Amino acid sequence: MREPVDVLICGAGATGLTLAIDLARRGVRFALIEKLHSPFLGSRGKGIQPRTQEVFEDLGILDRVMAAGGNYPTIRKYAPDGSYMDQELTSVAEPRPAEPYWLPLMIPQFKTEAVLRERLIELGYAPEFGIELIATVDRGDGVKAILATPDGEQTLQTRYLVGADGGRSFVRSTLGIGFPGKTLGVRAIVADVVLDGLRRDLWHQFNGGDSGPLSICPLAGTDLFQIQAPVPLEGDIDLSAAALTERIALHTGRTDITVHSVAWSSSYSMNARLADRYREGPVFLVGDAAHVHPPTGGQGLNTSVQDAYNLGWKLAAVLAGAPETLLETYEAERRPVAADVLGLSTRLLAGFKAGDNRRPCEVQQLDIGYHHSPLSLPSQAAESGLAPGDRAPDAIMRGAGGRTARLFHLFKGTHWTLLVNGPSNFAPRAGMHIHVIGPGSEIEDHLGQFAQFYSLGEGSAVLVRPDGYLAGFFTKDDAVALDGYLARYTCSSS
Repeated sequence: MREPVDVLICGAGATGLTLAIDLARRGVRFALIEKLHSPFLGSRGKGIQPRTQEVFEDLGILDRVMAAGGNYPTIRKYAPDGSYMDQELTSVAEPRPAEPYWLPLMIPQFKTEAVLRERLIELGYAPEFGIELIATVDRGDGVKAILATPDGEQTLQTRYLVGADGGRSFVRSTLGIGFPGKTLGVRAIVADVVLDGLRRDLWHQFNGGDSGPLSICPLAGTDLFQIQAPVPLEGDIDLSAAALTERIALHTGRTDITVHSVAWSSSYSMNARLADRYREGPVFLVGDAAHVHPPTGGQGLNTSVQDAYNLGWKLAAVLAGAPETLLETYEAERRPVAADVLGLSTRLLAGFKAGDNRRPCEVQQLDIGYHHSPLSLPSQAAESGLAPGDRAPDAIMRGAGGRTARLFHLFKGTHWTLLVNGPSNFAPRAGMHIHVIGPGSEIEDHLGQFAQFYSLGEGSAVLVRPDGYLAGFFTKDDAVALDGYLARYTCSSS
């Protein structure tokens, strides 16, 4: 019998690691297990979208992730006759102060997970590899987990269980939760390889004529290329270096491209599926256990990381004494997002089949919001158009000491944040940071960005959730309403 924990996370990929980091920095007792005996070594998810970059900034790993990866290269699209045209991946023009990250970052999944593991170790935890969940028993006050370990079968009592164990989730299957959707009629290969014959500053995409399309993309931060191509729906696929070299020649008509070695490879059928529900009592689903997407648009890993980011602070709050109803908002907020993303990824797949690789601004995930969430306090939208449930914009300001300040720096951490325009009538509260913005105050809006983005009246305030979304707006006379809201969604001691 292992020592009991408050949360057991089943699956130590990017989703499980994100949740573990969020719980670790909040002082939650948890265990993170992974049935694989070693970390994942492939590049299945290689794109980090701007909203996920903001999440990684809050978790303290963005600069490390950026250093380990790089920008997406220009796409070079080859016609069967050898001619080509170049195309940028995104049409987004310039960053804005409200949205400091505006381009997707390319980093192979194995490198993203390595950075996440490093951060988790700094916080005093590490994933346990070679540990498999084989059964669960609902105990009323939590879950008894039966684990297969190298030392034999063990049991672990946990208050909550989180299934971050992928599209074939054992946790989901034990709950009997349906996973409806469809197989999209596309089977593909992906392989991380060492090859020569192609420039590393371009993403090479070949039409292939009757042989079908083939993509060869340099993987930022490595000496590898990633090969992607559709294959027949049935039959074994040879993914050796020699076979991949032959496949490239078939698709490109070129014999000067040679694959020397294969670091990782896989063949898979594309699916679009969404779990009927994300929770069953003390058990939750996150990431691919709750939704699977075609890879087009780079949405799967990003949606999964943001699932974990949404759930983490809520689990910690309830464990600290917040009402259990807070956990009901996880599915209410994240399942509609996954449904929308599934639709977007499927539409992009249709475009990809037609030769269109451009990505609309929706893939950035900056416009995701929770307007209909129980956590979004009904109130009048600001003149700027912001409303409860929106992502809180960043802004550049200046502290009273003369140093540059960013709103994202004020949000960073595990707390709620109250931004007040001018003198504050709001009382301090544990777990909430109050920042007064105005001439002669703690922070000066010397560029006018805060006023432009938030449009608060004199003495009014906006409450920002721990995950960077707006909870509600409050006038200077609404202190009682603010206290009532926080009493519903935070622990009583706060």
